[in-house]
Amino acid sequence: MIEQFQATFSDHIIAVEASDMPTFVIRKESVLPVLTQLFKEFKVQFLTDLCGIHYPDATPPMLGVVYHLHALTTNTRIRIKAFTPVSEPHFPSVVSLFSAANWMERETYDFFGIIFDGHPNLKRILNEDGMTYFPMRKEYPLEEGTRTDKDDAQFGREKIT
Repeated sequence: MIEQFQATFSDHIIAVEASDMPTFVIRKESVLPVLTQLFKEFKVQFLTDLCGIHYPDATPPMLGVVYHLHALTTNTRIRIKAFTPVSEPHFPSVVSLFSAANWMERETYDFFGIIFDGHPNLKRILNEDGMTYFPMRKEYPLEEGTRTDKDDAQFGREKIT
């Protein structure tokens, strides 16, 4: 099935990653068409997980969505990744294919700020509605830089010279 997938979607695949399961990086615009075809033709009809990722050190800083899919009839698992600049955090919703994506997309929006266009009720579900930031993005310092009350060497963070 993996060879057939690569042949069918060669125009959409940006990269193939070596991993514990077949992992394909595709264009953001290809997410809905590729997942729809996987669902209908390849019988990949179980969305195991959907989550966000943030690479702040990339140029430009990137957000991504990872889809873990499972074809139950052939016991085949596949991972699909797609990326977008932080300045354009829009992805198409896949709730029309996988009803379980409803809560997964809401959680990803809540923590990463990724907007799923076409989602039936995209709003925060775990964080406060008034939050103005997305906690899983690595856009803030881990601790206040003005602290003088602790010695970093006691926490395994001494400088190696």
